[in-house]
Amino acid sequence: MEVSQGPCDKYIMLDSFKLTVDYLSSPTISFSILTVLTPIVFPPTDWFDKLNRKLGFHLLWTNMGLLIAMLVITAFFIIGYLDANFNIILTKADNFPIVLMVYSIYYFTWLAMRKAYINDERLEKGLKPSEYNDPDDKVLVWPDLVYIEFIALILFTVFLTVWSIVVAAPLEEPANPAATPNPSKAPWYFLGLQEMLVYYDPWIAGIVLPIFCVVGLMAIPYMDINKKGDGYYSFKERRVGIFIFMYGWIVLWLFLIVLGTFFRGPNWNFYGPFEYWDAHKIVALNSVSLSEYFWVKLLGQGLPNNILLREFLGFLTVGGYLFILPILLAKTVLKDMVEAYGPTRFVSLMIFGLVMLSLPLKMYLRWMFNLSYFISIPEYFFNI
Repeated sequence: MEVSQGPCDKYIMLDSFKLTVDYLSSPTISFSILTVLTPIVFPPTDWFDKLNRKLGFHLLWTNMGLLIAMLVITAFFIIGYLDANFNIILTKADNFPIVLMVYSIYYFTWLAMRKAYINDERLEKGLKPSEYNDPDDKVLVWPDLVYIEFIALILFTVFLTVWSIVVAAPLEEPANPAATPNPSKAPWYFLGLQEMLVYYDPWIAGIVLPIFCVVGLMAIPYMDINKKGDGYYSFKERRVGIFIFMYGWIVLWLFLIVLGTFFRGPNWNFYGPFEYWDAHKIVALNSVSLSEYFWVKLLGQGLPNNILLREFLGFLTVGGYLFILPILLAKTVLKDMVEAYGPTRFVSLMIFGLVMLSLPLKMYLRWMFNLSYFISIPEYFFNI
């Protein structure tokens, strides 16, 4: 006897799917999932590579993997478009680039990894990479390169023209101090910085961290001693560098943009993509500094008036993290790395790496323990 599914069962399944997505969208869960998946999808070591192939994640970079991923992304956006709550966010004109970004990011990552995997197989067989060219085979700037760039310029101009006609510009009425938007969001390309403002002071989130990002990218050619993979795609020959870059780019930047676009609602609270943006949602947002944890909660007394005494634990923590930890690592687990890279490159890598790692650490501490700052000196607008 066959039992058919009625409309009610389908609605229940769809609602269960939406509730599951909303639950997994919680920042502590979604960020943790991405943090765990990144070394599996982009394995930096042989152990992770074996786990990658055992779980079948290497199939993501096949033609079938691309097709399935695009269908899954499209199905998700269709369900979101048909949902009353998600539709409001998804159809905003200034959120349209985010939808394009989701597709383009996966496609171009797939294209690069696909070429890298093909070259890795060729190198294992003793063949040259597919990008290898005969030194006598030259490509002229004119007409070859300029012609291609000119065609790309024309196509992109047509795309922007059609976009500007079909999608209205997200212009609103003049600013009114009596009616502040809730939530008040920056343009999509600044939402990553706006999200970092939750965890850092403006001088760090808006100045120090962006400078580190730009200078760090500029410094990569000078710090990189691995000459393999120059001029051709390869994953096995540069997998540690690719893993670090992908974690910083996808998890610590693109995810923050998606987080600020779809998951941040009224009063800058977290909402699932299918959740109603209730402006009256009550969430306990306690911000406690490390000095308050030590003096008030642990010792049960008021904060000392002397700033150095009050924040001594924060200074020790930050100083130990930035200056003592690299020395310990250089003397122990990263001893071979110091010899290979030299002291200057090693110190530079440690500074950039620890600053990058401080962001997820700060995010977890804020989400789980309401820890706002390690060093809190509001008298001089200095908070870390």
